[in-house]
Amino acid sequence: MECAIISRAGQVLARGKLVLKHEDNGEIRLNLETRGGKLIEGGIIDQDGDLGSASKVLFENCFATWRMTGLTLSVTISS
Repeated sequence: MECAIISRAGQVLARGKLVLKHEDNGEIRLNLETRGGKLIEGGIIDQDGDLGSASKVLFENCFATWRMTGLTLSVTISS
């Protein structure tokens, strides 16, 4: 699954992939790994599989990385 972080102006800030990381305590974390080697940590995925709170943390950390609001995550799934 390929993804891109896109600014409000349409500029691609980074390309990479979403990855799930299994934590030592058994929880699963949603992260973004960029092609440039940057790891942006997201939040813990809810027990029911809901990505809402994990995504919110990920986007807060994207804001901290690029200092921009209005970012879009574009995901491309290829077969």
